[in-house]
Amino acid sequence: MNAKLMQRFARWHIWLGWGIAVPLVMWTLTGLVMVARPIEEVRGEHLRLPVEEQALPSDVQIAVALPADTTRPVRSVTTQVERRTTVTRITYLDGSSERFRADGSAMARLTDVEARLLVAERIVGGKAVAAVTRFEADETPFDFRRELPVWQVALEDGTHVYVGTESGEIEAVRTRFWRVFDLMWGLHIMDLEAREDTSHPVLILFAALALLGTLIGTALLFRRRRSRPVS
Repeated sequence: MNAKLMQRFARWHIWLGWGIAVPLVMWTLTGLVMVARPIEEVRGEHLRLPVEEQALPSDVQIAVALPADTTRPVRSVTTQVERRTTVTRITYLDGSSERFRADGSAMARLTDVEARLLVAERIVGGKAVAAVTRFEADETPFDFRRELPVWQVALEDGTHVYVGTESGEIEAVRTRFWRVFDLMWGLHIMDLEAREDTSHPVLILFAALALLGTLIGTALLFRRRRSRPVS
């Protein structure tokens, strides 16, 4: 490589450095925060108390039939004992679900009292409730981001436990660190709005510029080593 080309590379490297410095620092910082704790802790799995499974009674009679309405295709049907009650849960392809007793009668949606009891039984510190709020499927909070009707049980330590009003199950646990992790993830992929798109023009552009700057810097480094006088 001649001297003029190397000088041009040096100028490009300086300008690229100004352009990619902020993204590189941001990627490093957000990556460091995201790996600071195990992913199981981020998801709040350490807060879930073990649930003892109960066997179905040998003489149980289940009188639940699949709905005849073909506009609601079924994904799965499960039967299990929950709080000493035999419950059959039908989950549909759209994510919604229904619960039935062994005699086939439909169970009502979970009340706020039932949601509180479930969280108190299954979550560490679940008795320290600050507020309980119901959200329909089309208005769920940003830290849940699923189209399911839920109760948000907010604990005093800042943890949000989401309990499905239809499923009767804990759908998600969102700790304060989860929300920090979520923000870091949005910054890392440069998508603060939805925090889902990992392949968009802005991210690709800055990644390409960072790679180009690294390659030019490497070329300059080797060139300087080769041109260093031998003593």
